Amino acid sequence: MEYYQYILIFHIMAFMSWMAGLFYLPRLFVYHVEHMDKPDYIKIVEIQEYKLYKYIDMPAMIATLISGVVMFTLNPHLFDMGVWAYAKIAAVLLLVWYDLSMNHYRKQLLTRTCTKNGKFFRAYNEFPTLLAILIVTYVVLKDVPVIFTGFMVILFAVIVYVLLKHAKEPNLKVVEEELKKL
Repeated sequence: MEYYQYILIFHIMAFMSWMAGLFYLPRLFVYHVEHMDKPDYIKIVEIQEYKLYKYIDMPAMIATLISGVVMFTLNPHLFDMGVWAYAKIAAVLLLVWYDLSMNHYRKQLLTRTCTKNGKFFRAYNEFPTLLAILIVTYVVLKDVPVIFTGFMVILFAVIVYVLLKHAKEPNLKVVEEELKKL
């Protein structure tokens, strides 16, 4: 237990790094699918996707999981603290699934077999935000506030619906013209 707080600090830092990767990789996918007509640009985005996933996202996920297991091993009392620990674990497992799905989409984009559009990836990008909010809430409160959890799930479902159904694809020509002016 002497080193427990240092492991906790490492766990939080690893989680922050993992979330950074989960927040940014789908954004790169948006740029990827919306600029498929620009091979030079796509090559750069593919390199960014690869490096982000392989050198930041995946190691941070592994570090988060290992440090979390070590914390539960050193302090098995965490399992006795109520349902929040299990809710956190469930949310983390969903994040692992999400992370692996990002690698799946990354490989599809590389092979030009991905059929998803920018609106899909904008909406899909909301999933880790919801899970991060829930995880932090459960850990800080040491509880699972059902009303808050339900509200957040409904709120994010509405956000995803709006992004998928009503968001307009960006007018890339206007954006490019504005960038040329700079």
